[in-house]
Amino acid sequence: MKKTRALILVLGSAAAHAQTSVTLYGIADAALVSESGGAGGTVAKVTSGAAATSRIGFRGTEDLGNGLSAIFTLETGTKIDTGELDSANTLFNRQAFVGLKGGFGTVALGRQFTPYHNMMVKVVDPFATGYAGRAGNIFPDSGTNVRTSNTITYTMPATRGVDAELSYSAGEQAGSSAGRQYGGAIGYTAGPLALRVAYNNKNADIAATPDAAAVLHGAGRNTLVGASYDLKWIKLHAGYGIDQGYNSAPLPNANNPYGGTKPTPSTDGREALLGFQAPIGPGNLMFSMMHKDDRTAFDQDASAIGIAYLYMLSKRSGIYGAYGHVKNRNGAGYTIGNNTESGSGSTGWNLGLRHTF
Repeated sequence: MKKTRALILVLGSAAAHAQTSVTLYGIADAALVSESGGAGGTVAKVTSGAAATSRIGFRGTEDLGNGLSAIFTLETGTKIDTGELDSANTLFNRQAFVGLKGGFGTVALGRQFTPYHNMMVKVVDPFATGYAGRAGNIFPDSGTNVRTSNTITYTMPATRGVDAELSYSAGEQAGSSAGRQYGGAIGYTAGPLALRVAYNNKNADIAATPDAAAVLHGAGRNTLVGASYDLKWIKLHAGYGIDQGYNSAPLPNANNPYGGTKPTPSTDGREALLGFQAPIGPGNLMFSMMHKDDRTAFDQDASAIGIAYLYMLSKRSGIYGAYGHVKNRNGAGYTIGNNTESGSGSTGWNLGLRHTF
């Protein structure tokens, strides 16, 4: 009898240590979008993910015992308006990683968000990089500044309000560092105050091929300093960015949206943002104003404003309206986009419905 009880205890302990959970989650977001001010004139359309990219994801964890867990995330972007995948021939284009989490922090390998983008979402941008007012209309929050493949990340657990994260993405080019990218962020949180600084460095070289010599561009570098302060009745946001080097600040829409002389991406620029969120009624009001200071000889500055209101119908569903406008100088090509599109003109409107599950 004692042996039987002992066996049951051992098996029970092993089962407890091997507890696994998998969660299905996602967002379904669709909006009526109007864009104007570009060379193509006014565009009206139904867009998927204007506030937040529509997605389906699987998130899992397994308890390995002694405070250690195995984790994974597989997340794909979807288009509510057409039913297509966000990215052709790529299933889990948003996130795809596996890792270990314990008292030491979290280590993960795969396709992941950068520390720069994480800071933009959590601290700097009151729109959390969505809607027509998103920070990405001015700040270089696009492309590999948002997420990278072949990436190793480490996230430090918060200690006395201080936390940090590191990221390294291998370019995987034989005999070349082309495409390599690394970055990090460190932050401090104390009650309503959050302070954070992030750095991003990407090698913009093009590796040699059997038919072409290597092209050396050097590194593009981004530094972002930001803060938020939550007064409960209003949450204040601020951010300041410094971009230097080739491809440090690619234009969200590089297709010459205003005609005439093609805009030139800045290789030496500064961005500033001031904004807020305020709970009003059953929803949330968001506002920001931004300025781009291009310090190259082109002097292609820009200023933008954005405002949005999300009215919650329930804990998971809400309707929203948003407006954004940008004023370009000296042929600058900044556009008003949304969470999934770069935009085609200087003014944008969104009217949409979002449901999370």
